[in-house]
Amino acid sequence: MKRMFRTHSLTFGLLTMIGLLSLSALMLSGCGKVETAKDESTDSAVVTNVDHSHGGWWCVEHGVPEEECAQCDKSLVVKFKKAGDWCEEHGRPESQCFLCSPARFDKFAARYEAKTGHKPPKPEE
Repeated sequence: MKRMFRTHSLTFGLLTMIGLLSLSALMLSGCGKVETAKDESTDSAVVTNVDHSHGGWWCVEHGVPEEECAQCDKSLVVKFKKAGDWCEEHGRPESQCFLCSPARFDKFAARYEAKTGHKPPKPEE
């Protein structure tokens, strides 16, 4: 009986320790939704909450509002092409082609800043 009690206690203790270590690792790693962005006007780091899920209003990957992101929502491509707003070279709306003209990002950045009060994260593509 004592041997069985020791075995169960040891098993319970090991499982508890593994669970606590897993929980600690999860807490230390965080959720990944906070990024540090550089505020160029003051050269200090600014922490912003960034939604990478494509469920928010801003497409972090492409630097435009999600509802206007033809790179994520392929159903928008026809609309942009019909309007003559398409960059064949880069496969995106010309108005959102920051590769051809990085200054085009400024218009979208201003909208992001007006809504959030922060500078937007730089587009990944």
